[in-house]
Amino acid sequence: MQTVFPAFDAAYWQARYTTSGRDSWDARRATPPLRAYFDQLVVNQQPRILIPGAGRAYEAEYLHHLGFRHVIVADFAPEPLAALAARVPDFPKENLWQADFFALDPADKFDLIIEQTFFCALNPTLRPAYARQCAALLRPGGKLAGLLFDTDFPNAAEPPFGGSRAEYTAYFEPYFEFIHFETAYNSLPARAGRELFICLRKMWQM
Repeated sequence: MQTVFPAFDAAYWQARYTTSGRDSWDARRATPPLRAYFDQLVVNQQPRILIPGAGRAYEAEYLHHLGFRHVIVADFAPEPLAALAARVPDFPKENLWQADFFALDPADKFDLIIEQTFFCALNPTLRPAYARQCAALLRPGGKLAGLLFDTDFPNAAEPPFGGSRAEYTAYFEPYFEFIHFETAYNSLPARAGRELFICLRKMWQM
């Protein structure tokens, strides 16, 4: 029998962020695999970057301090967006979007989408739609990069939800070329051996 999950809507996530002890996924910093990836990006190219389901958006903060100026942060809930604005007062306010990722306009294209604990926070039935929407929002040749849990969380009734590389491959293969899809070598200790670092390029022709 298929599991029926509650609506993981803006009110749900606002409660998770504002209730003590319910934001245990929050690393309080950009994680090492993503810092390493960001450090090799070319600032002078100023790519347009989307971080959906960004939470408190430490990744956006790190990119901002590196000099990237076209970083868009999108999240359902107001609390994490306010947290980023408080930590980084000069982060462009117009780049803080309280929005539903699946409602973003595919005509508004990005060069790079960063995945960090958003995919695992979705109702698992939305995973195929996530892959489609990422592809729709990227320019041809644009990239989806980040981390996915390569582990199960048994009997999980709410996020995070796990999975496997075989499952993920089926979602992304129709839209992306796989540049990197391997166990992260520099995860946080609590996540070591349980994360895939992915870098996928949107196909030029679909």
